[in-house]
Amino acid sequence: MTSPGGPTDESRAAGAAERSALARRAGVVGAGTLLSRVLGLVRDQTLAALFGRGETDAFWVAFTIPNALRQLLAEGAMSSAVVPVLAEVRAREGDDAARLFLRRMRGVSLVALVLACVAGIAFAPQLVELFAGGLHQRAGGAFERTVSLTRWVFPYLLFMGSAALGMAALNTWGRFAAAAFAPGLLNVAFIVCAFGLPAWLAAHGHDRLLALAAGALVGGALQVVAQVPALRAIGVAGWPRFTLRDPRVRQVLRRMVPMLAGIGVYAVDLMIARRFLSSLPEGSQSWFSWAMRLCDFPQGIFVLALQAATLPSLAKLAAAGMEEEVEATYAYGMRLAMFVAVPATALVVGLARPLVVLLFERGAFDALSSTETAHALVAQGVGIWTVAAVRQLLPVFYALGDTRTPVLVSAIDLIAFIVLAFVLRGPLGHVGVGWAVAGSSFVQMALLWATLGRRLRSLRLGEIAASVARTAAASVLAAVGAATAARLAYVGPGPLARLLPGAAGLAAFGAIFVAAAWALGSTELEALLGAAARRLRARRGRV
Repeated sequence: MTSPGGPTDESRAAGAAERSALARRAGVVGAGTLLSRVLGLVRDQTLAALFGRGETDAFWVAFTIPNALRQLLAEGAMSSAVVPVLAEVRAREGDDAARLFLRRMRGVSLVALVLACVAGIAFAPQLVELFAGGLHQRAGGAFERTVSLTRWVFPYLLFMGSAALGMAALNTWGRFAAAAFAPGLLNVAFIVCAFGLPAWLAAHGHDRLLALAAGALVGGALQVVAQVPALRAIGVAGWPRFTLRDPRVRQVLRRMVPMLAGIGVYAVDLMIARRFLSSLPEGSQSWFSWAMRLCDFPQGIFVLALQAATLPSLAKLAAAGMEEEVEATYAYGMRLAMFVAVPATALVVGLARPLVVLLFERGAFDALSSTETAHALVAQGVGIWTVAAVRQLLPVFYALGDTRTPVLVSAIDLIAFIVLAFVLRGPLGHVGVGWAVAGSSFVQMALLWATLGRRLRSLRLGEIAASVARTAAASVLAAVGAATAARLAYVGPGPLARLLPGAAGLAAFGAIFVAAAWALGSTELEALLGAAARRLRARRGRV
């Protein structure tokens, strides 16, 4: 990729500029994602308190099915294949060519999304059978209710697919804010509909769970609308054009084929997990899902934001043949990701039950639900840092044009998950499925790192390991301090007993971790704080 003479001063400067922008870009995306995740937490709290476990089990299954396809046709294969090609077209042919390519790509995407929605509605019974055949064993028409909800929710895929392609365009043009803040509207719609519609639906003879389908559809539509001003500002809000004659469109589709296979493995993974859970006692789907949501919270705030910000940078550097800068940028992104993911792992494992009680135990979410969700949180929380590493490794392969290796690794990951889940679900129930998720993500991470070593001359493992060691030391100190603070804050039965331990533990963890990371000389802490300070100064300057 690099010239025989090695990297030039110009390539080093370009790489340094991309890396210096990563923390700032990830901060913008992370701020929007933080708002969305906080609203998502309120959404989950609302669902947990207002709906029973049988109802939330049906919702999680119905919502998982279009979300699995969303990874295939939106934020997964489509977005990951489009961004490198779009960045290359823009760099080599200019903005007008990139805009034309994007309109054509939108046309192809729209046709695929509409066909997928029609098929999903028509074959909803078969899909629910695949994902949750065990619901047949439950009384009260649980299977039929889930089928009905799935049909109503499915058009959500159309909105999310359109929003994902808009996000890819905005990220390529460096407009991260609109794409980052729009997803929060989905959770606002869920919250409003969950509070406002169930009683009205029941009074008119409809299933009150349809309130959640309304929330999904309204929220999805709002996300698309919210992107329009930013898309117009960069000139890519025109009508889509369907064509398969554009060679760059065909290039994206060729890249998508192995990606679809890999993300298809992810969809099968989800399907098997849900199917295992459907044969377990009522509530298992919900307990597993809320634990997964809590594990996704730190990932979504920064790790996914960093992944979104990193892919365009890596794609630009790879397209310019700057291999050494690709290596440096990947290592920098990995260090930042681990700086968030390692303490997140320590936090949810060391403070699982106080956190669950603080966040969820009210209304229909009782002490049993707290206990079962906390057990699932420990199991899944162990894998937070490995999932974060995977999410930083995948963009490197995509930027280098290698879409086959992630597919093969995903297939092995699936086999590992099936074996672990089959062995562990009997003695451990839904917690065993959580341990299977954590174990298989470790396998995926190890294989991706091993195979990436064949593509890059240096993985910079020493640099990454030194950073992770500092972060891990600060995380252990913070976890011990948090657990101690939670125990000391317990004041006996009553409302305060549900609030104080978790709140005290969170405060102690944050304070101790930041102090320890600073004392250990963490450069990642300096980078994130510096990016936040620069953004604050820039805002003050505009006022």
